[in-house]
Amino acid sequence: MLNQDCLWKPAPTDLVLSNSEVHVWRASLEQPEALIQQLTQTLSEDERTRASRFYFERDRTYFIVGRGLLRTILGRYLNAEPTQLQFCYSSRGKPALADVGASSMTLQFNLSHSHGLVLYAVTRDRKIGIDLEQLRQTSDVEKLAERFFSPRESATIRSLPPSQKQEVFFHAWTCKEAYLKAIGEGLSGLEQVEVSLVPDEPVRLLSTGEDSSASSRWSVQVLTPAPSYIAALAVEGQDWTLACWEMMNCE
Repeated sequence: MLNQDCLWKPAPTDLVLSNSEVHVWRASLEQPEALIQQLTQTLSEDERTRASRFYFERDRTYFIVGRGLLRTILGRYLNAEPTQLQFCYSSRGKPALADVGASSMTLQFNLSHSHGLVLYAVTRDRKIGIDLEQLRQTSDVEKLAERFFSPRESATIRSLPPSQKQEVFFHAWTCKEAYLKAIGEGLSGLEQVEVSLVPDEPVRLLSTGEDSSASSRWSVQVLTPAPSYIAALAVEGQDWTLACWEMMNCE
């Protein structure tokens, strides 16, 4: 499964997002106290309430930074102040922009964070999902694959040499979850989403549990956002190009 070698660079001041582009932003959730306070001021009352419910300070800070940076990024595309943005949520909690003008209705986004790193995926007029995981030693990936993956995927992982099992498992997991996030479903559908697990070949959706043509209407791209991390991007359609931006502390 081939990764996309993304060149992470600062976004231009005249940021433009066409209908044929997908932008992925990378940021650290570990930020200076001054910026954390600044981002806190951009949050809505309900977001501050949610932040206050976290028991551990680190989790509370990560939520504030994650949502504050999301508002900052989306505000750049909409030429709006971060405080002006309003979110609505699906029945499963997936956030979307509430109506603040025609531009907000076409803007689609998704985010994922893991162990201090966060990714934001943004596009227009197409569904999108992203998942991020820190690569780690999992005690028995074969049993996990048997529980959550299709029989074909599970058999493929069993057949791999031990040195490849962990990485291929996380490749599959992130691709599946990215797709499920894109369509607004939960992890209960993991076994219904099947992806190709052939080393050294681009990843693709084989089956989605929907109609037979559904998988052909989606693209899946594996990313390496940082050492020891793996991510996957699921995008509706095939005709798009990718740009990767680094979120700087000063933005």
